[in-house]
Parts: sequence; C-alpha cells; structure tokens
Amino acid sequence: MFVLVEMTDTVRIPPWQFERKLNESIAEELNKKLANKVVYNVGLCICLYDITKLEDSYIFPGDGASHTKVHFRYVVFHPFLDEILIGQIKSCSQDGVHVSIGFFDDIVIPPESLQQPAKFDEAEQVWVWEYETEEGAHDLYMDIGEEIRFRVVDEAFVDTSPTGPSSAEASTSNAAEEVQKKEAPYTLVGSISEPGLGLLSWWTNS
Repeated sequence: MFVLVEMTDTVRIPPWQFERKLNESIAEELNKKLANKVVYNVGLCICLYDITKLEDSYIFPGDGASHTKVHFRYVVFHPFLDEILIGQIKSCSQDGVHVSIGFFDDIVIPPESLQQPAKFDEAEQVWVWEYETEEGAHDLYMDIGEEIRFRVVDEAFVDTSPTGPSSAEASTSNAAEEVQKKEAPYTLVGSISEPGLGLLSWWTNS
C-alpha cells in the first residue's frame, strides 16, 4: 500500500530560517510542498522518510534565500495492482460503489466488478447483491458506512496542472473547464467479483 520513492528537488530556504539546522528547514519545506499532494504517475505523498544527500547551497543575486538540491525518499500511497484493501462505503451511484479508506476517497468499484447479479436500488440509492440460495434470492445491501474488502484492479492518473485556454476555445470551454477542475488527479478502480471480497459482514456472519 505504501512505497518509498526516491525524489530530487531544489529547496528554497528563506533567510529568516538560517538560524535553524538546514536538515530541519529542508524537511519542513518538503512536507509543505508534497504532503497530501498527488504526484503524477507516482501516487499520493504522505510524509518525508529521510534525506539521502544534500548538494551545495547557492544564494542567487537578488534573492537572499538559499537554494539547495536535495535527494530524499518520500512515503507514497500507491497500492500495487491486485492488492487487497479494506475501506468503508462512502456512497453509491449508477457509476458504482464509492469507497474511502480514511485519508483517500477516490476509489470506485464499477457495476461490472460487483458480485453478480447486482442491481442498483434507486429508492435506497445503494447497490444490492442478489445472492442466490436453494431457498431463493436474498438481497444483500451495500449500505453506506459498511466495511468492504476489495481488490485493486486498475488506477488512473489525470494531469490536473493548469493550462491556458486556446484563443478559439476561450469563449466556449468555460463549462468544460469547470468539470475538468473537479476531476480527481488519482483514482483507484476496485473489484469485489470473487469469493471473500465485498462487505466483511457477508463473510463473517453465520
């Protein structure tokens, strides 16, 4: 679920922090810059693990701050494919079951990856597994707040860095830009379409 990623960055330390130890100031600046941010094709940054190398610091003309190239390792949330995680159902929609693991909410289990046969209950706004038994079908509801075990089957990174609109589309793309701004930079796609996966209560209750 968590991996150590080697990174390199140039850190700017303002003059009023020169009285502090360089490592402490750099660690604080790196966490300000990266913590709780998604790095494209890397994952969700959690916290600094350690600093492996500090290169020479430079002070450039017109800027009293020091600039130091830093090699460091960062703790990143990036589950591998086929990893099994446990989260809580955040909401349900026609798009599938939306899951949260507390610090990360952009997880979706699409309808085709649910236990089958499944249906969406419009009145309750939840997905239902129509579990077949010898006595007939039983409706097992995927209620909000329930703990769910799922397998990571795919991931999607979206480059959400701002881009300037082209002159031809500037007047007509305002609505599209609004939608694009709300797009999650990092999304996990899950599946529960195998025995043992799904709500924990399905498999623990007799």
